[in-house]
Amino acid sequence: MRVLLAGASGAVGTPLTGQLIAAGHQVTSITRSQATAERLRDTGAEAVVADVMDRDNLLTAVRDVRADAVMHQLTALGIRKMRGAMQGTNDLRTTGTAHLLAAARAVGAHRFLTQSIVLGYGYRDHGAHVITEDDPFAEPATGQFGPALAALRSTEEQVFSADEMEGIALRYGAFYGQDSFTRMIINLVRKRRLPVPSNGGGFANFIYLDDAAAATVAALEKGRAGQAYNIVDDEPVRWADYLDAIAADLGVRRPWRAPSPIMRAIPYVGTLMTMSMRVSNAKARRELGWAPAVSTYRAGIPLAARASG
Repeated sequence: MRVLLAGASGAVGTPLTGQLIAAGHQVTSITRSQATAERLRDTGAEAVVADVMDRDNLLTAVRDVRADAVMHQLTALGIRKMRGAMQGTNDLRTTGTAHLLAAARAVGAHRFLTQSIVLGYGYRDHGAHVITEDDPFAEPATGQFGPALAALRSTEEQVFSADEMEGIALRYGAFYGQDSFTRMIINLVRKRRLPVPSNGGGFANFIYLDDAAAATVAALEKGRAGQAYNIVDDEPVRWADYLDAIAADLGVRRPWRAPSPIMRAIPYVGTLMTMSMRVSNAKARRELGWAPAVSTYRAGIPLAARASG
């Protein structure tokens, strides 16, 4: 297919571009930087320079593009301050999705894939329940995570309800691999600056970046319109076990333990580490014919550590 990809230079977009081209698809990327556009062209992709948050600018940039599918892989996670990163990402999932849907119609696309995350099932302790796509997603909420849940609900609802568009949502787990966020985590563990709850913390769901990209290619080719897919590896892991495994691979002391009340006082990170989610990837395996090559964190952490240098 001819694919218009927003976010081709991001954490998922980087391996995704290469995998799309390897699978025989033609990729046109959207980037705000002319320098990034040149680098993307070196990979075999075409590129247009545009700001997705500027509707008129975006539509002008893609006026000569024709595509069968559009992929939304944009976040603002490169922003250093967490509050700014979350707000920027929320804007990309609300207004950005609307603008990309307008671009999809302009280029003649009939398929639209958007990036979502499993945290949309709720920033709370889900206990031993195994979460599937049948569970409620992005229910209205107040508090610090209310805007993030509303943005996730917005991108999915916009894509699923778009006229004459086959909308698909990829609900990814926590990314790790060859990216700046993983390098930051590894450096924090190396310097022993990232605590974990003394009880081991809650369970989290991870996905190696190359596997996230492979699942996205599979969804482009085989995903059903109007469907969401959980894209996680095969084994949820406690935060303490995950970070201890990084420390062991680096040959440094394990992260220090902190009581749960202290952890909960740390904005955002404390919430993530003290809640539990166990998410199933069975639907993606069954319908997309996909399975993670890096099936658990045990196999992935050595790969990520070597990739981070």
